[in-house]
Amino acid sequence: MKKIDAFNHIWPEKFFDALIGHIGTMSDITKRSGDVPMMTNLDRRFEVMDEFGPDYCQVLSLASPPLEKLVDSDKALELSQIGSDSMAELCQKYPDRFPAFIGTTPMTHPEGLVAESRRAIEDLGAVGMQIFTNVNGKPLDLPEFAPFFEYMDSVGKPVWLHPARGANFSDYLTEDQSEYEIWWTLGWPYETSAAMARMVFSQFFDRWPNLKIITHHAGGMIPFFEGRVGPGWDQMGARTTDRDLAAVRKALKRPHLDYFKEFYADTASFGSQKAIEHAMEFFGEDRVLFASDAPFDPEGGPKYIRDTIEIIDRMEITDAQRQKLYQDNAVNLLGLKL
Repeated sequence: MKKIDAFNHIWPEKFFDALIGHIGTMSDITKRSGDVPMMTNLDRRFEVMDEFGPDYCQVLSLASPPLEKLVDSDKALELSQIGSDSMAELCQKYPDRFPAFIGTTPMTHPEGLVAESRRAIEDLGAVGMQIFTNVNGKPLDLPEFAPFFEYMDSVGKPVWLHPARGANFSDYLTEDQSEYEIWWTLGWPYETSAAMARMVFSQFFDRWPNLKIITHHAGGMIPFFEGRVGPGWDQMGARTTDRDLAAVRKALKRPHLDYFKEFYADTASFGSQKAIEHAMEFFGEDRVLFASDAPFDPEGGPKYIRDTIEIIDRMEITDAQRQKLYQDNAVNLLGLKL
């Protein structure tokens, strides 16, 4: 069977050159990405991939951070186009290694928001689009972003949801920045979970029943907090006096926990078997996709891939379930032809 790595990251050479041309020097998370050879060096990426045999392949996506954090909306559109064009070229040149790619859309560009998504999917063949959990601090359920989700619902292609949060998001109100990289370790799972909750209670799945969203890192905190998310949120409104939140929950067509189970998740869990097991139990075996989050590990790529494969191979699941994780779920959701 194929091992289809559905969420890993790359900066193709043309994109990286254009990015540096816009921002000058790298800092913060851009430096973290740019300093990893596998991110920008295709030969090194192939060396890493070869460690896992000919059946291992990657669905390509650009790396964090969100483009709108780095440049204005017009430049974000330009970089989105270069990124999608570059990844499409790699898929055409190396189809056995890269069976598909995920487009990127400039969320701050009112016209490009949908236009670039349409171009990436309908002209270049992207299997979906990657967005982030907030847009320069704005929540995804604002009306200005609705046209994007409406389009993705209409074409039935999945949205990859990547967390976004930086050190400027402090851990305490009395501080100016996060300490000890708490913004990443604990902040990113929270970001994913908060975005999922906003989507559910803003009735995304009632409005767009064909919308498919893949959450990074095994669904953030949601599978671990099923009790608080489900029965706990049954109390919504009991502790709030400034608005009728009970009405928000009751306006949903189904119990709110049902909607949380409609998300998809990946296995990029930094070596945590329990995280993958919880994701499968919560979302279901048909909604979890193999992904490594390469190349962001201490070895610059191979460790997360190796650890994730070792976990899946030793899990007490059936061969049919293992094949779903590695191959079938990605094939079915992304429409891949192997």
